[in-house]
Amino acid sequence: MKCPYCGKDNTRVIDSRPADEGGSIRRRRECDECHKRFTTYEKVETIPLIVIKKDNNRETYDRSKIEGGVFRACHKRPISAAQVERMVDEVESCIFSREEREISSRKIGELVMEKLKDVDSVAYVRFASVYREFKDVNTFMDELKKILE
Repeated sequence: MKCPYCGKDNTRVIDSRPADEGGSIRRRRECDECHKRFTTYEKVETIPLIVIKKDNNRETYDRSKIEGGVFRACHKRPISAAQVERMVDEVESCIFSREEREISSRKIGELVMEKLKDVDSVAYVRFASVYREFKDVNTFMDELKKILE
């Protein structure tokens, strides 16, 4: 591992511990040349995942798209950034535990809605209205009735 300060490649690990609830390893390193310390994270490399869009186009999985959708749905709601991060982590965990190379955007949307429904009903309806492309007030009302039942 190259030192980010002096560029030399003789560094050593002085401490290791689990991070991200066991999803990665945090390593504290020290450069043998300049003696500065820095932290690295080691994470398991996952299989590249392809998302099949509604129009059958395929694109590489992008976590930030899920985060953006959830953040927009939770805008001005009493939901912390940590809660949003946790929801996205849970959705991502479900996606990657399937061990498939492709997943439909529809399945991802359903997973996100499941998580939002448990956290905040307003955020859930906001997300559902965009995801399911509500065409009119009646469609919106039908979804609200489902929540109220």
